[in-house]
Amino acid sequence: MTTTSPESTSATEHVDVAVIGAGFGGIAMGHRLKREGRRSFVLLERADDIGGTWRDNSYPGCACDVPSHLYSLSFALNPNWSRTYSPQPEIWAYLQDVVRQEGLREHVRFGCEVEEAAWDDSAKRWRITTSGGTFVAKALVSAAGPLSEPKLPDIPGLAEFEGTLFHSAQWDHDHDLAGERVAVIGTGASAIQFIPAIQPKVGELHVFQRTAAWVLPRTDRPITPVERFLFRNVPGAQRLVRRGVYWLREGAALPLRFPALTSVVAAMGKAHLRAQVRDPELRRKLTPTFKPGCKRLLLSNVYLKSLDQPNVEVIDQGLVEVRGKTVVAADGSEREVDTIIMGTGFEVTDVPIAHHVRGKDGRLLSEHWEGGMAAHRATTVAGFPNFFLILGPNAGLGHTSVVYMAEAQAHYAMEVLQHLDATGADAVEPRPEAQQAWADDIQRRCASTVWLQGGCSSWYLDKQGNLTTLWPDQTFRFREALSRVEPVELEVSVADATPVPA
Repeated sequence: MTTTSPESTSATEHVDVAVIGAGFGGIAMGHRLKREGRRSFVLLERADDIGGTWRDNSYPGCACDVPSHLYSLSFALNPNWSRTYSPQPEIWAYLQDVVRQEGLREHVRFGCEVEEAAWDDSAKRWRITTSGGTFVAKALVSAAGPLSEPKLPDIPGLAEFEGTLFHSAQWDHDHDLAGERVAVIGTGASAIQFIPAIQPKVGELHVFQRTAAWVLPRTDRPITPVERFLFRNVPGAQRLVRRGVYWLREGAALPLRFPALTSVVAAMGKAHLRAQVRDPELRRKLTPTFKPGCKRLLLSNVYLKSLDQPNVEVIDQGLVEVRGKTVVAADGSEREVDTIIMGTGFEVTDVPIAHHVRGKDGRLLSEHWEGGMAAHRATTVAGFPNFFLILGPNAGLGHTSVVYMAEAQAHYAMEVLQHLDATGADAVEPRPEAQQAWADDIQRRCASTVWLQGGCSSWYLDKQGNLTTLWPDQTFRFREALSRVEPVELEVSVADATPVPA
């Protein structure tokens, strides 16, 4: 279902809080604002409907790789999931239901892509220019999400490809792949879902793999009518299941924190590969050379099997050039194809929204982050008053639900706003030394993890080799760290006045 934006006017809309994005993070923040009795807020959504990544990613086979009961908002459990791992259409429909039930749609401004958000330090307000109008807000929350902007590979000739070309997050549903010669770039979390879905339809499938990934069995099954009845009618039943899934997933974090434990995961992955792939040469290509978890662990019962089919070729050289309709591998071999599908992921360490937000010194957030992303308690940034990030630096996860993290950050943002109200000030931001201390602690925790000691180079790391995307510990410790405000870490100020201690 799509919804058009209310008719815009030339007038500037003034609100207390502007939230960028209407996906999981934006909805979590909107719910928190309403729960605290705040009504003056908007969700600025660039598209014509809510849903974020679960609206945009509609490729064949798209589903979540975190169990349904956990990949949902704590205040809106869904007793009607059809499977233990939810398919994309159900997740999108779930978000639609939550927005309707929480009364958030009236706060959404569709067709409002943020072009610039600049802090006015004299007025202590954010001035936000969007494609659908202008806004002035006391506080700005970016819930744009780390998986919002497709990452396009820099391959010579790719843009001039003479066939059909699209990214998995911008799937061309009008294009019929039946009988075609198809090249897929990438073998990450999206590719392992759409490759098995398209393999039976295409004539030839050429999969360009730079690095083999660890693939583990996916414990997916239908949720029975009896279970759904219990979840609807027995108080606490679904929360009990959710709690059990949560702690199982927390256990899965231990090998990521302590690489010596990854041998058990490696044995599972190798056994899964042997069971799914008969061809020994193909098994060699698909055997990772790094420790499990160093790159994202992938879950699938059909991906590996789909590669061991007569119409599929795995090229472990990588794609280096495109000439007309010819794709060229790193070893110089060539193939003629009709369609190229990019399963190349998203801009995660160079967050696009950072190129549109200016702090009190007039510089872009991306300029502040040239040496690497950093945010105090993953949520606030020194030099950017009344600004909050949902799923910002070091809030991502490699083992469980980021929805849990988003809700923790929405809670912390509200705590900071309430602290601001209590002081009677106009603006609040973290002290630079507090932000640096948080960053130093993060890197200390990261040092011994599989992401830095696992023998791979991944999109989890920035150009400097630092882990700036993931939380390197148990998620309950993250929630504990964001459960309350420490006034000594914050600096507040009033309009046309110098900063004062919090």
